[in-house]
Amino acid sequence: MEYAHLLEATMLVCFGFSWPLNVIKAYKARTAKGTSLAFIILIITGYVAGISAKVLNGQFNYVLVVYFINLAIVLANVFVYIRNKALDAKAAIKKEEPMTNYTYSFDDLLTSRTSTKELQGEVILFGTGVDTVVPVEALAKEFDFNFALYNKSDKSVSVANACNVFKNTIAPLKPEGIIIHLGQNDKTAFKSDAAAFDANYSQLLKTVRLVNKKCRIALVSVENPSGDSTVNAMNEHIRALAESEHVDFVSIENAQLWNPNATKAAVKFAYDMGLNIRKPLRSVAEIVYSWLSHNVSQAETVSKVV
Repeated sequence: MEYAHLLEATMLVCFGFSWPLNVIKAYKARTAKGTSLAFIILIITGYVAGISAKVLNGQFNYVLVVYFINLAIVLANVFVYIRNKALDAKAAIKKEEPMTNYTYSFDDLLTSRTSTKELQGEVILFGTGVDTVVPVEALAKEFDFNFALYNKSDKSVSVANACNVFKNTIAPLKPEGIIIHLGQNDKTAFKSDAAAFDANYSQLLKTVRLVNKKCRIALVSVENPSGDSTVNAMNEHIRALAESEHVDFVSIENAQLWNPNATKAAVKFAYDMGLNIRKPLRSVAEIVYSWLSHNVSQAETVSKVV
């Protein structure tokens, strides 16, 4: 029986050895992001159950002491978590330009852009028209993206010249994901030669995959509030292309109905649970184009499908 107790104590020591290191790491980090309180409570529950079993069986020995030591260290993680949550709250208050809701002004978001060095392997917004004014850095910060989002939209880009624009401005960044919103400058070209439109769009996707064969891609439809038949047909071609290329298709009309508060709640829940999952491109596109639907009337440039 003594050997059994020794082995049990060894198991507890090995299992609990990482917790002091975790306490130190969390204390130095000064943030609760990435820490799961639910997981810590689950571990505490397990230790309490083990201690209760020892007490009920009358096994008052050194193994019980190890249980209590481990429990104390895990409880220390809880106190550090509470302290870090308080620090996170203070840091949020001290921000010079806090964004606490989705209805902030167009000018506030536009001027909140920061000039940072662009990194490879991030996500790109590649559109035209009013896409150029989307303050992607501010939105990424507001919705806690765990990746950078860069706006490489160009008012003059069309499906016909998109490959060249991509090669010159986006390919060097080797994007991990790209949201493509093209077609606003292609109505006339599509009407005269839909096959060429399809071929050029398909070539763009091939070019993207030559840069990164695992690149996540989302194609966004062209806004069509007037119900123009040519634009409707163009959107059907974009949808069909997305299906054939096995990439996401995002209807801009659906994106405009998106609920920002629900997304914020989901993001907070994910962080509280310690999850670190890259947001789907469909969700990112919904954030971008819902923002446009709320703020486009304030933009200086109004996009027209031509």
